[in-house]
Amino acid sequence: MARFELKLPKMGESVAEATITSWLKEVGDTIELDEAVVEIATDKVDSEVPSEVAGTLLEILYHKDDIVAVGETIAIIEIVGEGEDEESEVTETASAEENGQVAEVEKTIEKGIEVVAGPISKTSDSGKFYSPLVRNIAQTEGIAIEELETISGSGKDGRVTKEDILAYINDGKPAPKAVVVPDVKKNKTAPVLKEVQKAAPVSVNGEDEVLEMSRMGKLVSKHMVSSLQTAAHVQSFIEIDVTNIVKWRTKVKDAFLAREGEKLTFTPILMHAVAATIRKYPMINIAMDGEHIIKKKNINLGMAAALSDGNLIVPVIKNADQLNLVGMTKAVNDLATRARNNALKPDDIQGGTYTVTNIGSFGSIMGTPIINQPQVAILALGAIRKVPAVIETPEGDFIGIRQKMFVSHSYDHRVVNGALGGMFIKTLKEILEAWDLNQDF
Repeated sequence: MARFELKLPKMGESVAEATITSWLKEVGDTIELDEAVVEIATDKVDSEVPSEVAGTLLEILYHKDDIVAVGETIAIIEIVGEGEDEESEVTETASAEENGQVAEVEKTIEKGIEVVAGPISKTSDSGKFYSPLVRNIAQTEGIAIEELETISGSGKDGRVTKEDILAYINDGKPAPKAVVVPDVKKNKTAPVLKEVQKAAPVSVNGEDEVLEMSRMGKLVSKHMVSSLQTAAHVQSFIEIDVTNIVKWRTKVKDAFLAREGEKLTFTPILMHAVAATIRKYPMINIAMDGEHIIKKKNINLGMAAALSDGNLIVPVIKNADQLNLVGMTKAVNDLATRARNNALKPDDIQGGTYTVTNIGSFGSIMGTPIINQPQVAILALGAIRKVPAVIETPEGDFIGIRQKMFVSHSYDHRVVNGALGGMFIKTLKEILEAWDLNQDF
């Protein structure tokens, strides 16, 4: 019987891992082609992983609540009716110690020193094999490959198991003193001292309630902190007069609903204008990969949305610049509905090149949003308000009531300078303020 490795699929360029939430099949169960085998969750979306083959579930390599890297084998399926294949490296080496959760060993270093090891290959120079879990534990605890080689293994062929490395960490590992970072010039690792700023202890009394952060909350928190540590955030703000848009929407929304079967909100109107602005400034539509700039061909707008539990999700409108207003409205409404119902698919949240968040839906007039890595900019739409404004006419200036909103633009100053960041929202302002009251939809 041939064996098929079911791997954790790629779920977006910014998604590197997922959590196993439940297995839909047990060892020995028959699996049909494209039948869901396991449920997974990332910081962006919950989803199911279907089988690419029909057969019998032979082995489960990760348990519920385990964190798995994209591309790792999570189960072995025996394909009925095919010839015998050689067992894969994962089938030979996956055992009980790989069923632990990496998060269980991510401990606080008591001495105030953070230890980070360089990447560890699965096979050392001496030929020893190290499982993904052992490598993750070693890197988390600052154990370099040279030190890892000194640990006696109790597994098959002397392999180091999870129990072996945890016992070494608890009993035999010297106190950490340095960060191990790559030395590019010598192609080696060089120790560098790095003090860690410890958080101040929090006092809890009998009247306080201690709440555990949700899994998604922890992942979102990690993603936000990482973005602030990566990008040089700068903000620009501009006020836009959207009086004509408000009047036009009021005039056409009933006819739009009757003809298209969709409610016309301000969001698709604004998203349509953002897509048109990005076409004029393509260097906003880029991503950072180390010291390289990736100029994106497609304009895929992320639409940040807050869920009922307070977490954030960012479904993506693909090729947004190719949609007319009707198409944009249908796309926005569809993604918003499925986000509220937790019905988004992995493909719905990947591939974004620029993000828009509507903070005005909560009454905020402006904000400073955090960039969604690896993108380089994000736009926050403030609340639309009636305000007194100076109106210029050929007959003179006068004060009148206008509908206005603030737009906040956060961008990565490493690659987006103030001129580009400011001109982008200035052009968006010009597009929106030139809205034709007599146009059709």
